[in-house]
Amino acid sequence: MAMTMTQKILAAHAGLDSVEAGQLVLVNVDRVLGNDITSPVAIREFNRIGAKDVFDKDKVTMVMDHFAPNKDIKAAVQCKMCRDFCNEHEVTHFYDVGRMGIEHALLPEKGLVVPGDVVIGADSHTCTYGAIGAFSTGVGSTDMACGMATGKAWFKVPSAIKFVLKGKLNKYVSGKDVILHIIGKIGVDGALYKSMEFVGEGVKSLTVYDRLTIANMAIEAGAKNGIFEVDEQTIDYVEGRAERPYVAYKADEDAVYDETYEIDLSEIKSTVAFPHLPENTKTFDEIGEVVIDQVVIGSCTNGHYKDLEEAAEILKGKKVAKRVRAIIIPATQDIYLKAVENGLVKIFIEAGCIVSTPTCGPCLGGYMGILAAGERAVATTNRNFVGRMGDVKSEVYLASPAVAAASAITGRISQPSEV
Repeated sequence: MAMTMTQKILAAHAGLDSVEAGQLVLVNVDRVLGNDITSPVAIREFNRIGAKDVFDKDKVTMVMDHFAPNKDIKAAVQCKMCRDFCNEHEVTHFYDVGRMGIEHALLPEKGLVVPGDVVIGADSHTCTYGAIGAFSTGVGSTDMACGMATGKAWFKVPSAIKFVLKGKLNKYVSGKDVILHIIGKIGVDGALYKSMEFVGEGVKSLTVYDRLTIANMAIEAGAKNGIFEVDEQTIDYVEGRAERPYVAYKADEDAVYDETYEIDLSEIKSTVAFPHLPENTKTFDEIGEVVIDQVVIGSCTNGHYKDLEEAAEILKGKKVAKRVRAIIIPATQDIYLKAVENGLVKIFIEAGCIVSTPTCGPCLGGYMGILAAGERAVATTNRNFVGRMGDVKSEVYLASPAVAAASAITGRISQPSEV
């Protein structure tokens, strides 16, 4: 039976020769992930079902990234609960202040996810790892608890949508613009419980970081997961990081897809998602004067070194507008250190930005950049729902690092050519 990339991975992990869309399968997982918000709920469920130990201390990961360093007493209690659990069960991959990063940037960087893996995480943006050819998806904390105890998870095999990419992106157009363009085209439920599979000669022109951004936001189209074919760039990224063998899966030529879209990357323009949904996209020929109060460059979506480098190129020698608060958040400690060593942090500070420790912070309205009523932010994050970054009367505009940096300088939503 012909299968998609996702279906092949699920079949292999279920011990089956083949699977088909809609089939229920019990699969062995390669990694179970939680953070400081979702893990405490999973730990309570783990204890409630009477589990004695985690199924594999090397395959459970907890990252303290949402409210760490702790923003208040409640956050401190949650992190302590995770810390105590991981100490008790000798969990190898526990990442706390000083070692942590934003989870979905940290795991690929550490080589904890490799092509062909099945990864479940109690965070919706776990779908990020499809960028390197893994099946990864977000689950609830109860599923995380069962995964930690048994190493298994139930799935309904998803059908798929194929995105055939061709051409090459123009300067200052990135993976963020690609995924915003796609979500604007198909809508926030356009891929509901489906696999978004990215293929075509255009893939090779996308960096791994572009792919991480695109896969990260597959959930914003309602998808179960997003996944890219493994190529030389993937292998170059994985080699030297991965500590175990991996398998690259490719869809059968006659695999069945619900829909196929052809995307010419050279035609994609800088794109901004207006409040209050990621599908509410506009290009600059449709954007008028939108004055802003804050810019956030970071998150699991766009806190990679490539993103910071692009922002620094635009900000170098310029100043952030007086009315704008510009917040830069490297996604991991290694990215932060590289930004220090290569002078990016100096550029940001001289421009009038602040640079934060790695944290999810403002993305979910947690801390490090909460909006008041009536305020507007341009953010490289992944969601712009009502109240996402603060007051329900605030507004979040999703954009690429290039657009965010340009907007910080002008004090209004702008493209790099304007600065």
